[in-house]
Amino acid sequence: MNKNIKWAVLNYVATLVGLVAFSGLLAARPSPRPQSANQRYQVEGVVKDPSGAVLMGAQVTLRAADYEATQTTGPDGHFIFFQVPSSRGTVSVSATGFAPFEAQWKAGTDETVILKATLHPAAAVEQITVTATRMQTPLNQATPDVRVLTQREVAATPALTLDSVLQQVPGFTLFRRTGSRVANPTAQGVSLRGVGASGASRALVLEDGIPLNDPFGGWVYWDRVPREAVGRLEVVRGGVSDLYGSPAMGGVINILTRKATTSEFSLDTSYGNENTPDGSFWSTIRHGPWAMDFDGEAFNTDGYVLVNQQDRGAVDTPANSEHEVGDATLERKLGENGRVFATATYFREIRANGTPLTYNRTHTRQLAVGADWVSERAGAFSFRGYGGPEVFDQTFSSVVGDRSSETLIRSQRVPAQQTGIGIQWYRPVGTKQTLAAGFDGREVRGASNELGFTAGRMTSAVGAGGRQRTTGVYGEDVIRLTARWQVTAALRFDHWRNYDALSTSKSLTSARPATVTNFPERTESAISPRLGMLYRLTGNISLVGSAYRAFRAPTLNELYRGFRVGNVVTNANSNLKAERLTGAEAGAQFDAFRRKLTGRGTFFWSDLTDPIANVTLNVTPRLITRQRQNLGRTRSRGVDLDATLHVTPTFELSSGYEFVYATIQSFAANPSLVGLKIPQVPSQVFTFQTLYSNPTASSQWKRVTLGLQGRYVGNQFDDDQNLLPLGNFFTLDASLSRRIWRDTEAYVAVENIFDERYAVQRTPVPQLGYPVLFRVGFRMSFGNR
Repeated sequence: MNKNIKWAVLNYVATLVGLVAFSGLLAARPSPRPQSANQRYQVEGVVKDPSGAVLMGAQVTLRAADYEATQTTGPDGHFIFFQVPSSRGTVSVSATGFAPFEAQWKAGTDETVILKATLHPAAAVEQITVTATRMQTPLNQATPDVRVLTQREVAATPALTLDSVLQQVPGFTLFRRTGSRVANPTAQGVSLRGVGASGASRALVLEDGIPLNDPFGGWVYWDRVPREAVGRLEVVRGGVSDLYGSPAMGGVINILTRKATTSEFSLDTSYGNENTPDGSFWSTIRHGPWAMDFDGEAFNTDGYVLVNQQDRGAVDTPANSEHEVGDATLERKLGENGRVFATATYFREIRANGTPLTYNRTHTRQLAVGADWVSERAGAFSFRGYGGPEVFDQTFSSVVGDRSSETLIRSQRVPAQQTGIGIQWYRPVGTKQTLAAGFDGREVRGASNELGFTAGRMTSAVGAGGRQRTTGVYGEDVIRLTARWQVTAALRFDHWRNYDALSTSKSLTSARPATVTNFPERTESAISPRLGMLYRLTGNISLVGSAYRAFRAPTLNELYRGFRVGNVVTNANSNLKAERLTGAEAGAQFDAFRRKLTGRGTFFWSDLTDPIANVTLNVTPRLITRQRQNLGRTRSRGVDLDATLHVTPTFELSSGYEFVYATIQSFAANPSLVGLKIPQVPSQVFTFQTLYSNPTASSQWKRVTLGLQGRYVGNQFDDDQNLLPLGNFFTLDASLSRRIWRDTEAYVAVENIFDERYAVQRTPVPQLGYPVLFRVGFRMSFGNR
């Protein structure tokens, strides 16, 4: 089926499903009844902070004539009062760290009253809660370095993919500079703060508390989450293995999806150059204690040729991609303080990797279940369970020197399965202490099944794989010693086991039997402590500092699967050990000009022992051979700076800067690498954003949203020997939207306005980042957005 027709059908079906479901719910709502003297009302609503995040544990008091009742919001921030005897009254809401909220309410002709309560910070820098610290915490009480992108900021950015949105955060880097729009997924591992990027992420990526990192390889499929479903993005920079274990050695990225207490539907669809249609929708249907959420996305692009014009040959074709993803969630509330839910996810992705013979495709299915419950006496409990299969296919080729032809050399199929579980509890103890504890575990089974080709003929079959089981238990204590001093202490123990691992090799050109190699079972463990302190120097300035240990266990992919990019082949290593990091950071956060200016600066230092890197073994004109190895020790030192200025209620400026000096400190196997820069780490990154948003202005010409983002990236090296520099670059993006009807807005977005062509990798021929990207589209929403 033609790609454009296929995309149009998928987008149409997604839109139709959402609209029909939403309109069906509205039709099913009971008709309003005439008011009477004995009529009773139902008053319900949700409590949020200014960023749109729901607030759990808020105290809500409803008063109406002689009636008065109080409730505590549950995990979804929701409250509901039944049998209210009066049609008008007041509601008061209070929560720790936020200013009290009070408003009047009045019933209409319907018996149900829907309220919204937005709590604003009680102190200058208490802007939003940070769930990435494993518990809801006002931002100014979080000792880790946290950056948050709200739903408003995400919607205003011109970027079409989540990883491009996150590039606004200095320190966020992928293994390759190319974004997920066209890059191979195995190059989409994320790292933070210069610990060094690789195909496997050195940071954990979550969607509503469930890991998104690939179970076999550790990389991230950034298109797994429909863009329209994103509520906010939270980035914790620095090691947090004390709470999350192995994947979080460099930090955590938490993708929080949108939540609603009433039925809603929204759609974002666009079309851009390179024949790039895209459609993303999100909807929720609420009826009594039941809720159903649907979201999905369909995307296709013809892409662009990765190699520069002067280096191209007949073998170079556009790198393109397409994907579809869909989620369906069924949820039921349990009284006022609990809920259970189940989510089914389907994901499919296909990519052409820049030559006729190279492609990859992924199919994933996942089922996740969970429960949340809040008790004033016992605390807050949460449970998450998830699992499902995945199949990843990829081909590799060898390209001749003049790029006039290529030869297929490998075809891989990587089936993998995972199951995981997480249990967490936290509870305030009095007014000055909060305790948290939890357990999580994950089991992964995967293998790399490879067919080898010589001169177009299938010559060998090789398979390698195994199982990996990881368990961890942790505890955390947040103590507010005085009004100025706060101490956070956390400790986690992890144990992991690699077993049932083997490798088989069979020649397909002879009758010789297969060779089987059994790898010995291996176990390791790690203890990850953290101590953080916060001191309020004045009402506007706080000093923060932390020291911690973190680690990352090698993935099954690093242990058993090799790969090839262009004429660079990288071999696996079954003897890899865990990476272990020791880090510290210190800085200050502040606000000024009546909270219009907020900022944070952090100096950081981290020593990483046994880091896994691609080490060059041999270089010839036609082939570069590398192997994954544990280096001796690397060190990253630098500074993060972030600031936001709210010029007016409708106009804000923000910027961020990171400088990092990341070098190899020791490597006994190859001392010549000592003192060289860690590959794939830019020396500095500077970003800025401007946002004007006034969609309800009285003047139609001011009823617009305008976003402008700039990003400068310093030089980095593509190899461990520092022989392949990638240079620096600057890109500028812009978006402009205007509301054209009550529920619809039209927009235009441009990425890389100046068409900056910069190198993203050298294999050894340089490959380029994306050219100027232009798209137009519209967004529509129904219900309370």
